[in-house]
Amino acid sequence: MFGYTEEQIAAFGLSFGVGAFMLYMLFIIAQLAWESKAGRFGTFVLFLGLAFGMVGFAAKFVIQWVLEK
Repeated sequence: MFGYTEEQIAAFGLSFGVGAFMLYMLFIIAQLAWESKAGRFGTFVLFLGLAFGMVGFAAKFVIQWVLEK
């Protein structure tokens, strides 16, 4: 499609599409902390609990990038 292979489209969607979705989820977590008046510690716990899986997903890309070089 448009001169791109299926692998290139999937790699683009996985890196930029999921990255954009992760940023949107961080916005949702911040909004949740703001509306619940969680305070500093509560906001930290929300981000730690709800965003910890994103750290592993991002680390996977960094590890792949380092191993490919």
